[in-house]
Amino acid sequence: MKLISWNIDSLNAALTSDSNRAVLSRQVLDTIADQDADVIALQETKLPAKGPDKKHLQILAEYFEGYSHVWRNSEEPARKSYAGTMFLYKDKYTPAVFFPEIQAPDTMDAEGRIITLDFGDFYINQVYTPNAGDGLARLADRQIWDLKYAEYLQSLDKEKPVLATGDFNVAHTEIDLAHPENNRRSAGFTDEERAGFSNLLNSGFTDTFRHLHGDVTGIYSWWAQRVKTSKINNSGWRIDYWLVSDRLADKVIRSEMLDSGDRQDHTPILLEIDL
Repeated sequence: MKLISWNIDSLNAALTSDSNRAVLSRQVLDTIADQDADVIALQETKLPAKGPDKKHLQILAEYFEGYSHVWRNSEEPARKSYAGTMFLYKDKYTPAVFFPEIQAPDTMDAEGRIITLDFGDFYINQVYTPNAGDGLARLADRQIWDLKYAEYLQSLDKEKPVLATGDFNVAHTEIDLAHPENNRRSAGFTDEERAGFSNLLNSGFTDTFRHLHGDVTGIYSWWAQRVKTSKINNSGWRIDYWLVSDRLADKVIRSEMLDSGDRQDHTPILLEIDL
């Protein structure tokens, strides 16, 4: 089974805008479509509460013919057109779909951050983890989220194996970002967030990239848009993951980043696993 995850940072912009960034985003969509994956997870779709419109669905069907899709968007009292997630999966699959709430603080449960697919013998979950924010304003809430999300994945894992993916908004160890020394209290590399991710892994999950590639360095999934040279200089972070239940780790065949060309921000991540 081949699966891809990507933080698209606005599905509407990627599909309908004429900006240079949107053109680059569509090139990434071409790359994803060429992979012919069974399941595609998209984060930060930023769609309105009512979901994709007819134009969005038409363009998606052109890119991903023969796929069904489900989505979850930010709803009141959360901000409009914020966060959001979407799954696309080949029509030959008919998973049950769940939109869980994990008793997260603030409006996090209303921000469209989690979708779970039940494939019968296993679950596939995607998450768009809340960012701790400027000045770490949301760090305390983020710590609660991390605990609640880990508990939720554990509850799934007790029933059947789990594949979990998405933008986890944390570089777990020093080798997961280019400049750890300059980012000790930056959102995504605080001790608290790293401990939260360690807790998740220790509760029964494997980081598939590290499982296959060991302590390799210099491979990242995100480069800051605000720094024009971040990708040229490979000043990146690895904050997007494919995790699997520990008992599936030896079934992983590939776990790697796909090339997103000149587009800065997130790059798609691929998992191939023998299920």
